Amino acid sequence: MKNYDLEKLRLQIDKIDEKILDLINERTECALKIGDIKKREGKKFHVPSRERAVIENLTARNKGPFPDKALKVVYREIMSACLSLEHPLKVAFLGPRATFTHMACLENFGSSAEMISKNSIGDVFDDVERERVDYGVVPVENSNEGMVSHTLDKFVDSSVNICGEVFLEVSHCLLSKSGKLEDIRKICSHSQPIAQCRDWLSSYVPEINVMFVDSTAQAAQMAMKDPGIAAIASEYAADIYNLKIIEKKIEDNPNNFTRFLVIGNRIPDRTGNDKTSILFSVKDEVSILYKMLEPFSTYGINLTKIESRPLKKKAWEYIFYIDMEGHIDDEMVKKAIESLKAKSLSLKVLGSYPCIKAGS
Repeated sequence: MKNYDLEKLRLQIDKIDEKILDLINERTECALKIGDIKKREGKKFHVPSRERAVIENLTARNKGPFPDKALKVVYREIMSACLSLEHPLKVAFLGPRATFTHMACLENFGSSAEMISKNSIGDVFDDVERERVDYGVVPVENSNEGMVSHTLDKFVDSSVNICGEVFLEVSHCLLSKSGKLEDIRKICSHSQPIAQCRDWLSSYVPEINVMFVDSTAQAAQMAMKDPGIAAIASEYAADIYNLKIIEKKIEDNPNNFTRFLVIGNRIPDRTGNDKTSILFSVKDEVSILYKMLEPFSTYGINLTKIESRPLKKKAWEYIFYIDMEGHIDDEMVKKAIESLKAKSLSLKVLGSYPCIKAGS
């Protein structure tokens, strides 16, 4: 290509960028006017279903070559910035920064939200319940390692609602200050990433000691201070903590997703593609699970998750966590839950929220 053609195309891109900038600002002005109307009429300032509808509409219209995944990221940031001008969202997450929970926050709320790092899942629940923040984000399930029991246990006594979910593809890197494996005498990370990289560790670094710490970010912080320590953490953590990558994608199973729950104090409106989560408790008796699940069969409700936990307050009693397709306002869902409630010791609807597929 001639230099003349190259310069001509660059000038064309500059003009397009100017148009995009003008349109972004025009869109922002419309968003601010909508914010004023919501404030006057006392309406909710944040409507996640509307944000999702915008992104779904745009990806459906996208003819390429710009990829859908990148389009979602761009519009998530545009909407996050617009919302921050109306009412900056406060979001508590299980920290510190650069953990996978932090990354789930960024994916769901964009970088313009105010992210508040908390030391424990309980602290996230507490901040949401006391309305110090608008939302919280906590891990609930990994495709390889199963449920996060502490998150399920917190729902027993908490009044918060599940109002969204985020699926994050988890890929682990081995990070250090020098980026050289020969400098490493110790590897640190959270117990779950270590478990997810067990085969790689035993095959490639069997002689190096592995140490459990509270989070991948803490491991990265330790590696930043000590050149003899390597961290198993995300590629994002390498950027945040100024580390070099020794090896990428060291997880044993490449199909590795973690599901996070967005918790708040309101149940989102019905979208037509929703999921409802409940907790209920039962006595330990013959055929109890069959009796409890019967209403869902009767009313044609598909269950996507069932998990049992011992009820810590009483011996030999259990709580069950269930995810089902549909919204609490759907007639059949409502009837199934009412029927189950009559047979349970206790039942709590945790929330109804838009259904997300892993990898979408």
